[in-house]
Amino acid sequence: MKKARGFSKVGVIIGVVALVFVAVATYFVIDGNNKATDFTKYDFYSVISGDEHNGNISDHVKTDKDGSYTGAPVYVFEYADYQCPGCASLNTKINQVVDELNGKLVVVYRNYLLSYHQNATAAASAAEAAGMQGFWKEYADLLFANQSEWQYLNGSERTAAFEKYFVQVAGDKADMEKFRSDLASDAVSKKISFDMGIGKRINVEGTPAFYVEGQFIPWSKSEGGSVTIDGKTITWDSALSGNDFVNILKKIVEAKLGE
Repeated sequence: MKKARGFSKVGVIIGVVALVFVAVATYFVIDGNNKATDFTKYDFYSVISGDEHNGNISDHVKTDKDGSYTGAPVYVFEYADYQCPGCASLNTKINQVVDELNGKLVVVYRNYLLSYHQNATAAASAAEAAGMQGFWKEYADLLFANQSEWQYLNGSERTAAFEKYFVQVAGDKADMEKFRSDLASDAVSKKISFDMGIGKRINVEGTPAFYVEGQFIPWSKSEGGSVTIDGKTITWDSALSGNDFVNILKKIVEAKLGE
């Protein structure tokens, strides 16, 4: 594997071209891939493995410290956009509650890009490219943590930022040539397209959106909401903060475990 080196002018140019290609290609591929995909074959509320329709890129899973998720009692499915402020503010909270509940809660992350976010496609592509070298979670966390730094960048500045983040998370294991190539790959475009296709079919209207056992969790509604887990209905009057959302997740896990 080739180690990361300093950013050359040629490398930056290649990166810019790749990100421009990604933005254009993803726009067209989303519809193209989805028309060719029979989504009825997939269970949207389970972890989906990689295949020809999603670029052979499996769902990204936030799970216990051992990295295992098989047999977890609760699976929550998150649809998010790296340029979404609400997604960024919740990310740390989600990581913390997954760690705290250690094996009782799994969060499955899927891309759902909002059309008015200029760098959403490029950021999602960079995260998927990092994931192809085993660094998805670390890279996703860094994108969310540094959202204000990259969200309005253009061209070479954005490319330099995304490559810098990759070196930060991968260190001397970073293969920058592969990262740049994967950014513009069919595999990454198919993965983003596939996630978007699922989101559209379950009527995701904005981000972040969370689902459990086929039910939307309306946590950010001022009028409150509810979900039913194993016949037990969990209700809340309003939940407008990250801490409120964490408490709802804990109640869902408690209901599932009969506590």
